[in-house]
Amino acid sequence: MSINQFLDYISHEKKYSAHTCIAYEKDLIDFKDFCKTHFELNIIENVDYSHIRTWIVSLVENQITNRTVNRKISALRSYYKFLLKTETIKVSPLKLHRPLRVSKKINVPFSTEEVDRLLDSDLFPKDYEGVLQKTIISLMYYTGLRRMELIELEDSSVDFQNKSIKVLGKRNKERIIPLLPEALKIMKNYISCKKDLSQSLPSYFFCSSNGLKLTEGFVYQTVNHYFSLVSSKVKKSPHLLRHSFATHLLNNGADLNSVKELLGHESIAATQIYTHSSLKKIKETYAKAHPRGSKD
Repeated sequence: MSINQFLDYISHEKKYSAHTCIAYEKDLIDFKDFCKTHFELNIIENVDYSHIRTWIVSLVENQITNRTVNRKISALRSYYKFLLKTETIKVSPLKLHRPLRVSKKINVPFSTEEVDRLLDSDLFPKDYEGVLQKTIISLMYYTGLRRMELIELEDSSVDFQNKSIKVLGKRNKERIIPLLPEALKIMKNYISCKKDLSQSLPSYFFCSSNGLKLTEGFVYQTVNHYFSLVSSKVKKSPHLLRHSFATHLLNNGADLNSVKELLGHESIAATQIYTHSSLKKIKETYAKAHPRGSKD
């Protein structure tokens, strides 16, 4: 059973994102090359756990973080689950494996002051690219869109009459996100600028000045560059902007289930990670609201 068949399966049947498929392919090929070099094995269907364990030790010795090692093993685990499903193997070599321990990592979101400082500033150029970049950052903050969701957003998915956008998320799951008046204003201004482009435009809502579909790198660089101008945080990424969207909603009283739906999470557990960032606000509210909170 080839790796290519597995990749076709997760791409077409499981509907994994292109980014995930590429990452899984790289991890599987890396493991295959390792087995060929160290054990003279040309296929990885019938390896046992000792081979995988040796690879894990090699990764750790090369200072690969436990978090990254776990991600690579996750790719292997999915592959061997597929082989079980297709009855190519009878037992997964990872059946008894336990993930490496990792420290909990809590990303500190942008503050509302940092977001306001950027969106209310004159830092964005007045040309098409500047308007595009401001609209990208604004829409991500107003809606909590993932980077690929923003890139894949189509003109037909924007409903100005009903003040909402239809988003195609992970596993092709659709959700409707309402748009606030300020977001609508920024988007309409962007469309006005977009009409001035001379190129034939794609069906995607966002495109470059050359009329091309945006890349993940462009969106990342946009967020990173502009937030570098207003924030001293080490990490400045599209995901942190999504994180900030969720945290600010929770800080201002939004219930967890509503935030879950807006983010497109399948389970409430995935949304609960954002409550860590809201803990300070929760403590402050608790101290003020409790009848005995003012007592020493």
